[in-house]
Amino acid sequence: MTMESNSTNSVGRGSREYGLIAEFAGPDEVLRAAERLRVAGFRLWDVFGPYPVPGMSAAMGLEKSPVGWFGFLGGAVGFTIAMAGIWYLNEVHYPLPIGGKPFFSPFSAFPTAFELAILFAAIATFLGLLALIGLPRGRHPLFGHRRFALATRDRFFVVIESADPNYHLENTRRFLETIGAVSVEVVMM
Repeated sequence: MTMESNSTNSVGRGSREYGLIAEFAGPDEVLRAAERLRVAGFRLWDVFGPYPVPGMSAAMGLEKSPVGWFGFLGGAVGFTIAMAGIWYLNEVHYPLPIGGKPFFSPFSAFPTAFELAILFAAIATFLGLLALIGLPRGRHPLFGHRRFALATRDRFFVVIESADPNYHLENTRRFLETIGAVSVEVVMM
């Protein structure tokens, strides 16, 4: 067995480094770590924990999510399609002259248009969210890490990707330890 293959097997599953995963003792510690990472200029990193930590979005420097716009645009498209469809059916395709009433009334068409707007908004929000977060993804390197499953129970983690411009294995490891990480491990692809 060569030295290279032995070192690959001892580090992890893959042959390429995905980044570093750092475990923190609790929500306050991971919140302070997120602030320090943002100030230090790291850009490709994320925080994982069993529940949302108040103030984490501000600590990470996250901007307002555009997901709401997907919902709004989907709702507007759904409402417009419903109104146009009902107008076309009642005014052009199959007009029914009954008692001198108008062929099309937006008031009678509103419930159907509202329901279609809700449906389109929900679908657009769901698909827009999937597109923004890059799902579906068959396998993520973190799924194979032995301790990462604890993020859904009682542990808090920060993951810094090796593609980050400020990433250097030893310097980043030392930085994570100085900002309060309980343990720091390499995650392989």
